[in-house]
Amino acid sequence: MAVIAPPGKTSSGRSALRGAVGFLVVMELGSGMLQGWYPVLLAAIGTEFGVGAAQLNWVSAAYMLATVVCVPILAKLGDRYGHKRLLLISAALVALGSVVVAMAPTFEVFLLGRALQAPLAAFLPLEFAIVRDRDEKSAGRSIGKLVGALTFGAAIGALGSGLLFGAVGDLRAVLWMPAIFLIICVPVVAFLVPETTVRAQGRTDWLGASLLGIGLLAALGGISNASSWGWGNPITWLAILGGIALLVAWVIVEKRVAHPLIDVALLTKGGIGLPIIIAFLFGAQLFGGQTASSVYVLSQPDAVGFGLGFSAATVGILSLAAALSAFIASIVGDRVAGRIGPKGAIVVGGVLVAGSYLAFLCAPTVVAVFVAAMVVGGLGNGLLISVLPTIVVRRAPADSVGIASALYNTSRTAAGAVAGAVFALVMGSFLITVGTGDTAVTTTAFAGYVAVWSICTAIGVAIAVLALFLRIPAPVKEEPVPVPAATADPLLEGENA
Repeated sequence: MAVIAPPGKTSSGRSALRGAVGFLVVMELGSGMLQGWYPVLLAAIGTEFGVGAAQLNWVSAAYMLATVVCVPILAKLGDRYGHKRLLLISAALVALGSVVVAMAPTFEVFLLGRALQAPLAAFLPLEFAIVRDRDEKSAGRSIGKLVGALTFGAAIGALGSGLLFGAVGDLRAVLWMPAIFLIICVPVVAFLVPETTVRAQGRTDWLGASLLGIGLLAALGGISNASSWGWGNPITWLAILGGIALLVAWVIVEKRVAHPLIDVALLTKGGIGLPIIIAFLFGAQLFGGQTASSVYVLSQPDAVGFGLGFSAATVGILSLAAALSAFIASIVGDRVAGRIGPKGAIVVGGVLVAGSYLAFLCAPTVVAVFVAAMVVGGLGNGLLISVLPTIVVRRAPADSVGIASALYNTSRTAAGAVAGAVFALVMGSFLITVGTGDTAVTTTAFAGYVAVWSICTAIGVAIAVLALFLRIPAPVKEEPVPVPAATADPLLEGENA
């Protein structure tokens, strides 16, 4: 009997998939560059708008807090109305936000532009759904390429914006670069990215979306601003506890509505709850630990008694090396998972992360060891950032890939807010005063860095241990599709007879 390959498995289908993934990889490279573009420019932004360090915290906070509101909604709408359609809308919103940022006459308008850029964080969940819809078997490889491009793009963005600003000295010109790139991305998505075919049924759960978005916004807003508002400030705890109360109400609502924004059973029984918990831990050490390590490397041992005394340019090069190792590991992550299993890959990732922080603890003054540890940590992070979302995507039902991926991304965002606040509290508990008189400077003691690295080492170990309890889906099998009798080739039937 003649056999036809399933749709999307033919050579032309694979070529179309490779083309689509290529365009999405370029988008993620640009997405990463945009995310790394602004931190390097904070001092110049403060000078341009006449604002201080406390207000500059909102450059990141406005973007981060807006993402927790919009990403789950955009992803769910993608499951219902088409992931390409919502990716196009997201790209258009980010392009608009980037233009607003570049042209902002005041700091308040600048922050509005940063909030409009928040749909950037929805790119990955929507793209994950697109690549799984095109070919589930190769989804892991495609996801590795996407997250690798995002990781490497962030390092290039940080390096590129600094070099460009140093060369032209015009902040507005540098701010226009992301806007131009995103404007180009809009027609690329419209004409070159395929639409998905599976659609979620039912009504959009706007009540659930509101409770989830406002709850996350309040809780994470309170946590991320606790260092500036003060942990003893009633407003801090009102925001945190109010947000938690809304999230509890959200869980209750989701269990009762016919078509919830997120099926709670998907988290508790669907096999993606534990990967999302691991993703939260991963994000906590990624966003919390790397900042402390960078500050330590910049610290002058002659002035404070510890640190490596590297220049900012050297730290940028080291960060690029770590990002490159993460990029390489994310690209080969699917192959590593194919050889030792997804569980094994995550265990290895967790062990590498723990080992890198342990090396910081054991040899903080040995430059070669410290640099090698940064590269090893990059490899561990690259494996985790590649394999974890693949598990989530493959475990999610076909009509819920977008929202499941959004939960994965949002958990990492939440981890960034929590880790930033907690690690700031930890490092603030180990302050010392260096120098005397007018030259006296208050800074974090070496014990503060030891505390952060110890926490991150424990997180790496926890990731490896939790990975042992993961339920991994069976590999996708390609089933041959028989040709209907009416269209079968009679000559082949005769030969087979």
